[in-house]
Amino acid sequence: MRIRGVLVPVVTPFKADLSPERDRFIRHCQWLLSQNCGLAAFGTTSEANSLSAEERKTLLDALVGAGIDPSRMMPGTGCCSIIETVDLTAHAIQRGCGGVLMLPPFYYKNVSEEGLYRYFSEVVQRVGDTRLKIYLYHIPPVAIVGITPKLVERLLKAYPGAIAGMKDSSGDWNNTKTFLDAFAKDAFDVFVGSESFLLANMRNGGAGTISATANVNPRAIRELYEKCASTPGDLEALQARLNVVRDVFGNKKFSSMIAALKQAIAIYTNDQEWTRVRPPLIELTTGQAELLAAELRAIGFRWQQ
Repeated sequence: MRIRGVLVPVVTPFKADLSPERDRFIRHCQWLLSQNCGLAAFGTTSEANSLSAEERKTLLDALVGAGIDPSRMMPGTGCCSIIETVDLTAHAIQRGCGGVLMLPPFYYKNVSEEGLYRYFSEVVQRVGDTRLKIYLYHIPPVAIVGITPKLVERLLKAYPGAIAGMKDSSGDWNNTKTFLDAFAKDAFDVFVGSESFLLANMRNGGAGTISATANVNPRAIRELYEKCASTPGDLEALQARLNVVRDVFGNKKFSSMIAALKQAIAIYTNDQEWTRVRPPLIELTTGQAELLAAELRAIGFRWQQ
């Protein structure tokens, strides 16, 4: 079965020496699964590009070893190097993951569509596994290099079994709608990168959301997803409440949304070890942490265990 619903780009906890903290990572993933969310570990919010390929594989193995169902996972495997992408992707498939989320090679800018097509083609051919399900990751605000409809059209024609969908983190609903209109009918599953677009996505044939704030607000986001499927109608109020929470964590006064999410987890679990991020990111200052706590209180945010 294809992955659908609410997936979480799981934040990565670090020890004082900046190595990944496996046990906290596993516990957080288990809690997210208990909220009926899937796991899109090693995405942007996971600080994936600050992790080595070996660290990603070790953490994935730890999740599988802890008894977590790999079919509910869509780990990020996209790197600038084809070799590393193939290695991470093959590893995920061998562990039974339901799909992989794949960035385009993002270091060189203004690359051609042909160059991106060759990159993804090489990955598909070198992995050479019929179980491969790639979800293309479009995040131009960060990667700059993006995914175009023409590229998707070419890849679907060449590899219809391997190209399963995309995550659109453009922040532009019109862009998402373009992909939905063009490809949703072809079983190309579109996930939005923010729950702010979840209602619109579901009403237009989308598959769900892969959202950073699902790390702290999973149940409410999942509630909207489920009601979209079972209770068509006036769901704007639920969407509006999700947007309020999202806006708090997206406050430009914070050093990053990632640091704000980790600070919130630290507050509600009473575990300050969660605040640590890997450079070049930095944690919230004391003043920023106090502002975050105050804003969450002001909107009546509740941590749902």
